[in-house]
Amino acid sequence: MSSETFTTAMFLIAAIISAGVLINAVFPVIYTLSSTISSSSHSVDERLSTDVKIVTTYAGGDTAKIWLKNVGTGRIAEASVQRADVFLGSQGNFIRLTRAATLDEGGTWKYEILEDTNNYWDPGETLYIEAMPQKIPSKGEIVYFQFVLPSGLTRSTTFTASD
Repeated sequence: MSSETFTTAMFLIAAIISAGVLINAVFPVIYTLSSTISSSSHSVDERLSTDVKIVTTYAGGDTAKIWLKNVGTGRIAEASVQRADVFLGSQGNFIRLTRAATLDEGGTWKYEILEDTNNYWDPGETLYIEAMPQKIPSKGEIVYFQFVLPSGLTRSTTFTASD
């Protein structure tokens, strides 16, 4: 009888030690996974709440003008707009433009958040982009425009040059 008690006690001690080792090995992994899932869900929530629509476009002379509306539920920081990529040109022959304060030379774009009061592109506000690529397609030709935010949100359209 005492040998059975001793054997049972040894198995119980081994089980308790094994459970402790398992918990010490698994808990940090679970903690790391939970923080990764939390940051991923925040990123997904930010992407889902951000939406932009191209309202209207115009290209003529040496400039193009594009109006975009924030139709999402989240506001977009002006710093994100400043780091956005703008592509413009003829379809199949477009370039990435450089943001500038003024349009003194080709290959540049500038922007203005209309109705802005807080340095954010809030829901319902319009972003006005004026761009000067190296060459605007001729009247009646197709113009390609693409706007990409640092978060990965992309909007593009094609339209016909007016002048």
